[in-house]
Amino acid sequence: MIRETRTLLGTLVAMQPAVSSKDGGSREDKVLEMARDMLSRLPKTMDYVATQKLLVDDPHPLNVVLLQEIQRYNRLLVDMQQSLHDLDRGIQGLVVMSTELEEIFECVFKGEVPPAWKTTYPSQKPLASWMRDLVERIEFLSQWAITGRQPLIFWMSAFSFPTGFLTAVLQQAARTNGVSIDTLSWEFVVMTLDDVNIVEQPTDGVYIRGLFLEGAGWDKKRACLEEAASMELVCSMPTIHFKPVEAKKIAKKSTYACPCYYYPNRTGEGGASAWSFVIAVDLKTGDEAPEHWIKRGAAILMSLDN
Repeated sequence: MIRETRTLLGTLVAMQPAVSSKDGGSREDKVLEMARDMLSRLPKTMDYVATQKLLVDDPHPLNVVLLQEIQRYNRLLVDMQQSLHDLDRGIQGLVVMSTELEEIFECVFKGEVPPAWKTTYPSQKPLASWMRDLVERIEFLSQWAITGRQPLIFWMSAFSFPTGFLTAVLQQAARTNGVSIDTLSWEFVVMTLDDVNIVEQPTDGVYIRGLFLEGAGWDKKRACLEEAASMELVCSMPTIHFKPVEAKKIAKKSTYACPCYYYPNRTGEGGASAWSFVIAVDLKTGDEAPEHWIKRGAAILMSLDN
């Protein structure tokens, strides 16, 4: 219902006549101000060559993932910088406004993310939230790239291709234990400790933070699902230990295979290029049967739409 309301409001805003307000300035002035503000806050590209040299002696699969992510995000940052520069010059009349610049102009004015900027990773956030999220993603990856040390707790939502990240974790586990990657599956342990009390990396697998639970609540003491609090659509999940295991046992009746989606639109947008489902995370069901949470539509989200 909330999403349908937002769609309706977005349609009404799009139908408003493109006229200048008496006290708020013209549309061009607003977009120019916003474009320059975004350009000033746009992070610098990450040094791919320096990171590659730093990690050359460490063939860990996750280091390969980091280098791939740097390439993807650097390409996005360069495209954004060029687009914002061209938009600035186009509004001033110094260059011709192309069809792509017109589209970016309209999106910036409406507070939406231009489609050309969403090719790196899908998102349903409005432009302001998307920009803050992008800055945080770059900060997370930059810290890893500069030090060469893997994070103690990974923010999986920062990866533009999280499936590749999870595959790299399985690859490392397969190499360490001398087994085939096809024989490995996942075991999920939701931590009862706060992040500040986690002081070292797990022996196998990785710690994952920054996930959200929709359609249910989480009982931290019992480490299981519970009914969501009144008027609460989503809640933050504690850090989860993604642990590769061999020959996974049959799931218990008290376990719910909770689907994890990249963003709130579970069906995806625009076909396979904007996938949403990532992985199914086994969670304890608490006092209810797994069927109860299936009817509730309980799911884990890696990012929200606000």
